[in-house]
Amino acid sequence: MLPKAVFAVVCASGLAAGAAACTGSAAGVVDRDILLPKERDTVAAVVPDNATFDGLLRAQHVDDVTTQAVESTLKEKFNPRALKASQPYWLIRTLDGQFREFRYEIDATKYLRVTHGAAGAPYQAAVVPYPREVEVVAASAEISAAHNSLIGAFEAAGENIQLPLLLSEVFGGIVDFNTDLQRGDRFDVLYDRVTRDGEFTGYGDLSAAVLHHGGKTFTAIRAKGPDGKFAWYDENGRSTKRQFLASPLKFNPRVTSGFSLNRKHPIYGFSRAHLGVDYGAPYGSPVLAVTAGTVLSAGPAGDGGNQIRLRHAGGYETYYLHLSRFAAGVRAGAHVDQGEVIGYVGATGAATGPHLDYRIKRNGVFVNPLREHMNQPPGEPVPSSSMAAFAAERDRALAQIARKTTATN
Repeated sequence: MLPKAVFAVVCASGLAAGAAACTGSAAGVVDRDILLPKERDTVAAVVPDNATFDGLLRAQHVDDVTTQAVESTLKEKFNPRALKASQPYWLIRTLDGQFREFRYEIDATKYLRVTHGAAGAPYQAAVVPYPREVEVVAASAEISAAHNSLIGAFEAAGENIQLPLLLSEVFGGIVDFNTDLQRGDRFDVLYDRVTRDGEFTGYGDLSAAVLHHGGKTFTAIRAKGPDGKFAWYDENGRSTKRQFLASPLKFNPRVTSGFSLNRKHPIYGFSRAHLGVDYGAPYGSPVLAVTAGTVLSAGPAGDGGNQIRLRHAGGYETYYLHLSRFAAGVRAGAHVDQGEVIGYVGATGAATGPHLDYRIKRNGVFVNPLREHMNQPPGEPVPSSSMAAFAAERDRALAQIARKTTATN
């Protein structure tokens, strides 16, 4: 939406009609609105598929010289190739068709603005933040028969999918959201809720989260770590991060076949070792690198179909089989970060349907991925010199969660 503007008509002496309108009933004149002549024409639309910036302006009959000058100016602040379909934009012109202003909503927090500039600079471009309000709030969600996934539970609580996605990153080193959740598990989370003009626009930072799972309670507090960067820690200041994520897939897949040295193959019919874990998942689901590493290979691997093989610290290698395709830039020698999308679920090779075969090799020997994750040590704890500040932040955040969730339940 365009930022709101407030217009006022000021009465001045010497303008009889204006004075009469301002004096109102005292002058015996019936009050009525003063109609000002329209000075500008505004076009409000959304970006169509496969659009270019110059194409947008030309479609609105802006001449080529102006289009080229405006596009050249905005490149200082915004890459025209980053234009996204379905995003709103506005073109403002004088009544005789002269360009005055162009606005494009980059995202929910900011917009691009190109206007006439001062002498010597025909146009000026700026990325302008939208005014927004941030409120610290809490939300709770419980796994039940009706809502047996993290996403379903939070949607039932009135939240959108982005909150459980953020939360999965908090506990991704502790719980496999695809296999471990049970009825009665509950999540409490404290986060920044962002609104604009009273309407919800997204989630800001998460401050704290509590998971009640299998009779145990797991606490996560966001705080600065030894490197000065924010990370997640339990109530005692120990890192919740593990070397490996609990799963290379975020949500909804299921374990269809476990690690086994003697499993009957679903296609060939005879028994042979299955040296990984099979996750059934929708075709095209993103596959994540479970930890940072280097790509050893990304290509066809016989019965394994399209396969990615990564090398990691500590003598580990991970394998991701039957992929439909690889993510951009994933090739031998490339570095990938923990949680980075490296490929997409498929059914290539010897597969009866879309799934991911995920394997871990330690010091040259394949090991059970689910068991190996349980043996991973945590990351670095909060430094002892920062524990007092951490404890104060922990107590404040947990008290807020308790107070806010009690008030809403």
